[in-house]
Amino acid sequence: MGMKHVEKYTRQYFMPPTPCLDWAKKEYIDKAPIWCSVDLRDGNQALVVPMSLEQKLAFFKLLVRIGFKEIEVGFPAASETEYQFLRTLIEQDMIPDDVTVQVLTQAREHIIKKTFEALKGAKNAVVHVYNSTSKAQREQVFKKSKEEVLQIAVDGAKLLKQLTEEAGADYSFEYSPESFTGTEMEYALEVCNAVLDVWQPTPEKKVIINLPSTVEHSMPHVYASQIEYMSKNMKYRENVILSLHPHNDRGCGVSDAEMGILAGADRIEGTLFGNGERTGNVDIVTLALNMYSQGVDPGLDFSNMPEICREYEEYTNMKIDERSPYSGALVFAAFSGSHQDAIAKGMKCWEENHDGKWTVPYLPIDPKDVGRIYEADVIRINSQSGKGGVGYILEQNFGLNLPPKMREAMGYAAKAVSDHKHKELHPDEIFEIFKEKFENLTTPFDVTEVHFKQHNGIIAEVTVQKDGEEKTAIASGNGRLNAVSNALKKQFRLEYNLVTYQEHALERSSSSRAIAYVGIEDKNGGLHWGAGLHQDIITASIQALVTAINNMIAGEKD
Repeated sequence: MGMKHVEKYTRQYFMPPTPCLDWAKKEYIDKAPIWCSVDLRDGNQALVVPMSLEQKLAFFKLLVRIGFKEIEVGFPAASETEYQFLRTLIEQDMIPDDVTVQVLTQAREHIIKKTFEALKGAKNAVVHVYNSTSKAQREQVFKKSKEEVLQIAVDGAKLLKQLTEEAGADYSFEYSPESFTGTEMEYALEVCNAVLDVWQPTPEKKVIINLPSTVEHSMPHVYASQIEYMSKNMKYRENVILSLHPHNDRGCGVSDAEMGILAGADRIEGTLFGNGERTGNVDIVTLALNMYSQGVDPGLDFSNMPEICREYEEYTNMKIDERSPYSGALVFAAFSGSHQDAIAKGMKCWEENHDGKWTVPYLPIDPKDVGRIYEADVIRINSQSGKGGVGYILEQNFGLNLPPKMREAMGYAAKAVSDHKHKELHPDEIFEIFKEKFENLTTPFDVTEVHFKQHNGIIAEVTVQKDGEEKTAIASGNGRLNAVSNALKKQFRLEYNLVTYQEHALERSSSSRAIAYVGIEDKNGGLHWGAGLHQDIITASIQALVTAINNMIAGEKD
């Protein structure tokens, strides 16, 4: 079958004239790039309903709190709202001294002049000028030659320099050959070098050359090779901040950015959660936390991810996908039994004897480091879950440390309920299942009173209600629980062996209560479980035994 019309498509990118693969020898990114948020410009223009002035001001404050030092705040010449937003930031003194605002302008005289009007009074600003250089745009949109398009870039660069001097300002400059990935590399280099010749950057006055993947045309290694070619051949390279602006048309925006950094980029322009036109800009959250997961400080603070997500969704009316890396509602959730078991065991190792290095299976970072909580976010129970997850939930939320084989039985009980209801079970529901199936069951047997005497071991006199009749059972044993068990066996001709007994205090609920777990094996080798909860541990253990017997009888009836 396959797809029709494949012959109409061709590769629209241009490889560098010389191979550039030195970046591929590097293993990882060892330091954070300069981050520039373009949420308020590129992100905002992609929204169905662009943000209001109030929403943009609130979003700006959020970006500052996260730690962005460079924020593109808009295209002031594009509309009155864009213009007013920048004026409000400046006039209300809302821009911290260590934050630089960036404004975008086409390389057209009247637009550049309007942009400079909007900037009056700004302390730290980057004026970002661009024009499209791609073969497709030159031939189809502008119908201009390479020389004419280059001249547009040069004229724009000159006007930025002239207006900055006239304003007596100290603005920084940025140039983007828009649609860089669809531009012949030698020509892209020629244009950027011509702009640099105008600006003459110095160590004290660096400039930004931004190489956007305006439309993602190639695999990430091609983009990285393009970046390395530009980085190696660009004039004034030591005085240039080489910036990337990846889009995500092929779903590789993060890979483009990471490989581009390896190839020489110093700076990344992107958005929170990858919002942007078409498939979006590169997701700075993912980029930053990818670095964090390998022990490199990204220089941005995502430690309260739930609050960042809430604010983002409020301001943009966008929804963060449940599987969005690091931020989605389900990204730390494990439903699979084997995954849950591995996580539960890994967490136990981490808590007991870790060396400070996070290696818990299936969790690339500690959810707590981004403001998530294990109890609600990690182990999630449905019909795919198993003993490990259910046991973990009961232990973490309710302090119940079930014996291993009892965890298995409880896992099956929870799985059956989830399967029947076709729904995920929350911790309280799991606890209710535990109580209903395994705690203090009194039918058909209910022990109402027990007296002990010491004589050749322990003698137990047990008062039992069975099917509405009260009977007394007496027997001896080598301990109290053993004596009660022997009395019940003798009086009611029960056949089982007591194979598991465990107990522990319930510190989380109340220091005065204890819980006992009893497992018995029937004549066919089947295991049956009970739990008892009481201030007196003997009473708790008897309740657990009686519950296990009642479960055994119920199983025989089934």
